[in-house]
Amino acid sequence: MPKRTRPWSALFALCLGFFMVMLDISIVNIAVPSMVRELGTELTAVIWVTSVYLLAYAVPILPAGRLGDRFGPKRVFVAGLVVFTAASLWCGLSGDVETLIVARAVQGFGAALMTPQTTAFITHLFPPDERGPAMGAWGSVAGLAMIAGPVLGGLLVDQFGWEWIFFANVPVGLIALVLTVVLVPDWRPGNSHRFDVPGILLFGAGLVCVVFGIQNGQTYGWGTAFDIIGAGVLLLGAFVLWQRANRREPLLPLRIFRHRDFSLGTASAVTVGFTMTGMLLVFVVYIQSVLGLSPADAGLLIAPLAAVSGGVAPFAGRLSDRVNPKYLLMSGMLALSGGLCVVSQVLIPASSPQALLPGLLLCGLGVGFTFSPMNNVTINSVERSLVGSASGIFNTARQVGGVLGGAAVGALLEARTSASMVARANEAAAALPAEFRQRFLDGFAGAAGSAVAAGEFGGVPEAAADLPVQARELVAQVTGAALTDAVKVAFLLPAGVLLVGVVCAVSLRGPIGQDRSPDRMTVTR
Repeated sequence: MPKRTRPWSALFALCLGFFMVMLDISIVNIAVPSMVRELGTELTAVIWVTSVYLLAYAVPILPAGRLGDRFGPKRVFVAGLVVFTAASLWCGLSGDVETLIVARAVQGFGAALMTPQTTAFITHLFPPDERGPAMGAWGSVAGLAMIAGPVLGGLLVDQFGWEWIFFANVPVGLIALVLTVVLVPDWRPGNSHRFDVPGILLFGAGLVCVVFGIQNGQTYGWGTAFDIIGAGVLLLGAFVLWQRANRREPLLPLRIFRHRDFSLGTASAVTVGFTMTGMLLVFVVYIQSVLGLSPADAGLLIAPLAAVSGGVAPFAGRLSDRVNPKYLLMSGMLALSGGLCVVSQVLIPASSPQALLPGLLLCGLGVGFTFSPMNNVTINSVERSLVGSASGIFNTARQVGGVLGGAAVGALLEARTSASMVARANEAAAALPAEFRQRFLDGFAGAAGSAVAAGEFGGVPEAAADLPVQARELVAQVTGAALTDAVKVAFLLPAGVLLVGVVCAVSLRGPIGQDRSPDRMTVTR
């Protein structure tokens, strides 16, 4: 017999699965040094562990939304949750970085199946006057998960090893699976959509080329990298042209970008995704590799950021229904960008962890005021018939930003570390006896192509390993100073990109076109 479902209970079950999806974007960052050491690989390879997850997550999101329309959002969400949980187990069992990257790609695909179904259910279960708080709660989960990842990951890596950041998903995934089956209604829209296969291939290939070129420029040379990036840009351009020419059901319905607030909000989401992924990577490298904190201590240092964000986010979600959310979004992004600049300015090789707290707290405040208002002002700017497409595009844009952020910040960090290391080594060599200077410099010159090989995570250049004690002490000093130089610059990249998002937020009009959907419908289990 039909009966009204309990929407907040259903949303809780969906958000538990979504929390795992977002958590696994940031939780890997805290394990980067451990993976480099224990898997015997380089920084570029380990960054792919995050990048491939984001790529496999971003590309299938739009067609996954159409799968939900055809087969039912609950069924597709459950399928994605099963894939995600099984792939998490596979990730933990991986014995080499290549297997881990493949497993993370499968995990990202499972995440892509899940995410669009959560927003589809919000528009179905909640009437217009309750949808703002529901969307705010969903956005708060995304922000909190991104910040909580390093905190939880640090504790797991320190106590059990990097594998447990993935193993921990298994029991949580099983709980989320049971709750979804019990609490979420089996709603089936029954819409039969076409799948834009050429669009999917062009978009996926273009994005992979751009990310590969950015992330591997230091490895293969920037001449080759720019050729690959150029090919990616051409493919993405061909994707846009194909979307304009496709009169049936394009993957990206370009007419949706006629909504000013949606276009600007989506652009803001790209900058936020870029910043969140990039800044967490830089935080981890500095506090573990320069300050020498354990993963657990590193996580605890980031904990105040997570606490402030988690405390502010629900308030920002409720407030965004009462005031124009553009002002909250502007304030949040400015605070986050300002916090990153503050952290960058106080960094020295021997910084006290407490010196980072003011900047971290400002970042937490910014994150708390960003996600819910950004979701509300973007998704609520389109009519109900376009909400499904809007939420898919919005989620895709944020993940694309994350992919680009991780690749760009990782490449900048490695390039600046290598350059600074050689410069610092030349300065330090003057303190050595003449007979040791050239060997000392040769050690760093040989390592200049790989920041990891040059001691980024606790090692020393091989050519410097047999030098006198004085020289080996200088190696540690040079490495710490070079990493600090690189981190100071790397923090400014996401801070600057976020200012582009602030400009977009300033141009928003605010809630002018409220959803005109009918009252909540009766659903059956």
